[in-house]
Amino acid sequence: MIRFAALILPLSLDTFAVAASLGVAGLGRGERLRLGVLFAAFEGGMPLVGLLAGAALGRLIGGVADYVAIAALIGLGLYMLRSDDEAEERRVAMFAHARGIAMLGLGLSVSLDELAIGFTIGLLRVPLVPAVVLIAAQAFVVSQLGFALGGRVAERVRENAERLAGVVLIALAALLLASKLLGFSF
Repeated sequence: MIRFAALILPLSLDTFAVAASLGVAGLGRGERLRLGVLFAAFEGGMPLVGLLAGAALGRLIGGVADYVAIAALIGLGLYMLRSDDEAEERRVAMFAHARGIAMLGLGLSVSLDELAIGFTIGLLRVPLVPAVVLIAAQAFVVSQLGFALGGRVAERVRENAERLAGVVLIALAALLLASKLLGFSF
């Protein structure tokens, strides 16, 4: 359970960062609800895809799966640490005004880290249904919080939330590696 919570925390931080950036625009109640449901759908659906792929690969590669999961967490953490703030701002601005197919494309673009987390969850053999339900629920709740607080939190806080998510993922990978090498479970 600790492992699972540690995988969801970085997703919450990333979702908050994007939602808070959107919240600066002063979205109306209907827009916040629409985008919150969209976040929940994409951020709950993409891990499902990744989880199924990771579980299948985990069964195929067996004992090496934990090490592949650790490498995937480190890679995702480094990616989040290197985030391009200007590109993120442009993507967020497009998200606020997108409709139809453009909204689907943007939804996919903001949920790629959830795909990677889902892949990792599958490799680590975390139960499917609770994982998807909790990821989708946190996406909706945290996005609403981000939309509401977006105009009140400083730009630096929003930017650092995504970087903190990267640090948490790398720390989780280190903990998983230590547990594997030293033979303890968490």
